[in-house]
Amino acid sequence: VLYAFRTQRNFKIHCAIALLVLAAGAGMGLTIEQWAILATVMGLVFQAELINTSIEAITDRASPDIHPLAKVAKDCAAAGVLVSALVAVVVGALIFAPALARL
Repeated sequence: VLYAFRTQRNFKIHCAIALLVLAAGAGMGLTIEQWAILATVMGLVFQAELINTSIEAITDRASPDIHPLAKVAKDCAAAGVLVSALVAVVVGALIFAPALARL
């Protein structure tokens, strides 16, 4: 995790967004169920980012030259992060929208 935080710009971005979500959730008095759901989707985004980082490192080691299949591996791993992040945004919107509407 520390390696990813030190070396991966997107991991730092995910951390910053997670901190904002945690602060917003604390300020809005979320239920335990809402916290559990947010923790799950945030964990999945971090997991996807870590797997993406490992796939990129393994691919660079196995195929230091440019190769079409290396590109496929990296692009698919990055797409996995994108999908998990989009799902997290949808879940966050579903959780926060009612609280924001009450404000």
